[in-house]
Amino acid sequence: MDRRMFLGRTIAGGTIAAGTMGHAGPPAVYASQSNAITPTRDLIIERDLTGQPHKGKVLAAIQPHSDDIPIFAAGTVAKLIREGYAGILIRTTNDDHAGPGTVGDTVVANEADNNEVARILGLTKVFNLGCRNHRMEDADIIELKARLIFLFRVLKVDTVIGYDPWGLYEENPDHYVTARAVEAACWQAGGEKDYPEHFKAGIQPHSVREKYYHARGPQFVNRVVDISSVIDLKIKANVANQAQGPAGNNGARLKERLARERKRLPVLGPDDETANYQYVKGFLLEDEQALGKTYGLQYAEAFHYVGPGVDYAAGLDEYIRQNAVPLRE
Repeated sequence: MDRRMFLGRTIAGGTIAAGTMGHAGPPAVYASQSNAITPTRDLIIERDLTGQPHKGKVLAAIQPHSDDIPIFAAGTVAKLIREGYAGILIRTTNDDHAGPGTVGDTVVANEADNNEVARILGLTKVFNLGCRNHRMEDADIIELKARLIFLFRVLKVDTVIGYDPWGLYEENPDHYVTARAVEAACWQAGGEKDYPEHFKAGIQPHSVREKYYHARGPQFVNRVVDISSVIDLKIKANVANQAQGPAGNNGARLKERLARERKRLPVLGPDDETANYQYVKGFLLEDEQALGKTYGLQYAEAFHYVGPGVDYAAGLDEYIRQNAVPLRE
């Protein structure tokens, strides 16, 4: 939650520069370690779209651990799925060092949580790549990249959501190794010479054209996504992370602790399920609320968004159409 805490503090402190950018709101920001924010180019507010304008497109939500997408991007994932994307969830580690009981207990608990997160968010396929938790510096990034390229090609992934390969001051190797492998795979998946055995098997090159990158530390932010209409799904995805998430069963535990002290918080409700839900809603979404308030929204998530590049071939074709003249006989 480090990035959320940082972003929340800077927004609450009024350090985002004021300005009018048409419908877009305040300018894009680059947050430095010193908490200074420097305006850059226009920031885009991504709002709900009616219908299913993304129908036919494929989204890959990619996380090293079962709680990363729920914390940083569950609202955006749910929004894009509702707008027509078919979605998959890729988890790069086995989460064997973050959860209850023995290492074996932890692996099983996190796998169950990961599957439940996918179900809640509408992600229909789950791929667990099984790297050791907290040891991804040991992983062969070439192999990881190759596995991602295969998935991007065979599933024709158009958009990814995951950790920012340019995020600063990230101490977790699982995060930055995954991020770098994803970024390289998005590009190489479109190459015509990388992994030619794919082509012999009938799998064609396929570039990933859009990326929503989140980070825990200082980050370039050029897109804020309105997640107000899907906040219920973000809450439920975080509650589903019983093994290691910041929400998990903490509402029920708090309710039990207060009962031993002969106290209660009415907001936690009458049962454990309600307590866990209200714990997330009441205590873990302050940063999403603060970010949203800055842009006139109820809840929001922030990203470094990388969109499709310039289609130079299409531009040349249009130039030819407008300017070409017949050859003289």
